[in-house]
Amino acid sequence: MKFYRVKKEAVEVNLTPLIDVVFLLLIFFMVSTTFTKESRLNLELPEAEGTPPAEELNVLELTISSAGSYSVAGESLINDTRDTLSQGLLKMSEGDTNQPLQILADAEAPLQSVITAMDVAGKLGFVQVSFVTMQPSTGTAEK
Repeated sequence: MKFYRVKKEAVEVNLTPLIDVVFLLLIFFMVSTTFTKESRLNLELPEAEGTPPAEELNVLELTISSAGSYSVAGESLINDTRDTLSQGLLKMSEGDTNQPLQILADAEAPLQSVITAMDVAGKLGFVQVSFVTMQPSTGTAEK
């Protein structure tokens, strides 16, 4: 008697359903994850260091109060709009945008007011814009 051996087929694991499930889980977790949005910037501004430069003549000073109101060369502006600030800077500089501009901002002044002042000065053509800070220990102005 002759016995025929039955050939065993090699066992294969079908990975297609496993890959499908893994991709579905990946898509599910990507869609269901919430991403945090930063609504405010946490800034730590540096302290002033260095020696003040020599005094420059005809320096135009723009002061920003803690309430965000502007004054140009010691004269307060009637409101805090960009147009008023632009007109005030042009009037006090007499159209000379090569004149140095110093921005003196209160420590409690809104950051948006400082950004608006820089933006208006840039659009008017002021190129020599600097900030005046206060030294924390003595309280004297530094440029």
